[in-house]
Amino acid sequence: QVQLVESGGGLVQAGGSLRLSCAASGRTFKTYASGWFRQAPGKEREFVAAISGGGGMTAHANSVKGRFTISRDNAKNTMYLQMNSLKPEDTAVYYCAAALSYYSALKEDGMDYWGKGTLVTVSS
Repeated sequence: QVQLVESGGGLVQAGGSLRLSCAASGRTFKTYASGWFRQAPGKEREFVAAISGGGGMTAHANSVKGRFTISRDNAKNTMYLQMNSLKPEDTAVYYCAAALSYYSALKEDGMDYWGKGTLVTVSS
């Protein structure tokens, strides 16, 4: 069982930066791939980024590539999403999730555990 808690959301102006954190419970976090998804108002939840358990493989959605960076620190049982050059269209609730395999972590229905989300609002 893995419990995930997101933090770091908030209100930021366009062009600004935020770093989201996802704290995981349990000593087995490093065996799970993990990722970030987001859901904007009135839209379906979408993939943002994923990272393998050891951190050696990453993937980012085209819409955030070059602006967002996923990373993890297994010693701290924490995953991060560094978000730079934020745009109003990045406004959403951001969720972290964990999966048993990296390729499962690329898909919403592949995730086994979810956090409750943290709201990011980007003003123009």
